[in-house]
Amino acid sequence: MTLHPLPTAGGFMDSHVLRKAALRLPAMADLAVLRFNTRGTTSARGTSDGAFDGGEAERHDLAAAMDLVAERGLPAPWIVGWSFGTEVALRHGRQHPVEGAILLSPPLHRATADEVAAWHGDPRRLVILVPEHDDFLQPAEARERFASVPEAELIAVDGAKHLWVGETQVSRVLTEIVRTVHPQALPLPTEWPPAG
Repeated sequence: MTLHPLPTAGGFMDSHVLRKAALRLPAMADLAVLRFNTRGTTSARGTSDGAFDGGEAERHDLAAAMDLVAERGLPAPWIVGWSFGTEVALRHGRQHPVEGAILLSPPLHRATADEVAAWHGDPRRLVILVPEHDDFLQPAEARERFASVPEAELIAVDGAKHLWVGETQVSRVLTEIVRTVHPQALPLPTEWPPAG
């Protein structure tokens, strides 16, 4: 289940990494991908109901998505948040029956130190991908800011930037998602349909 980047800066469910995850991972790794626009998000599909609330009321959007996951009987759900989506995941993800959370480019603008620290001791995995050249939080500072969760797996991604632009960076993100949630599906094919 994916949580998109900041809608007031153009983030939405079809942001390129999430769109590519939804298009590729079901076929390449046998993973279901649920994406949706949080409240007040504008995209080519229109504007979703409600008003942007900086990650607070978005907890209701996350809850509705988790209800759909349960209704459909999707097994072993994970939250994948990107940028603003990581803030929603950190603040509200622990309230749901998920296997863990994967955070892509967490800016840590909205999640408090206490909300981050609340993940300490939680048996669910927390995997954090931090781009080397991120605009908001680079690996050294991320290690400090996530030090309260020593069991978290922080992965510094050389050469990457906040938006994960280019096929090399998108492939790295998708590979890390699959490595975390369904490693038996690795390596991901580089062609489709796969040869052989």
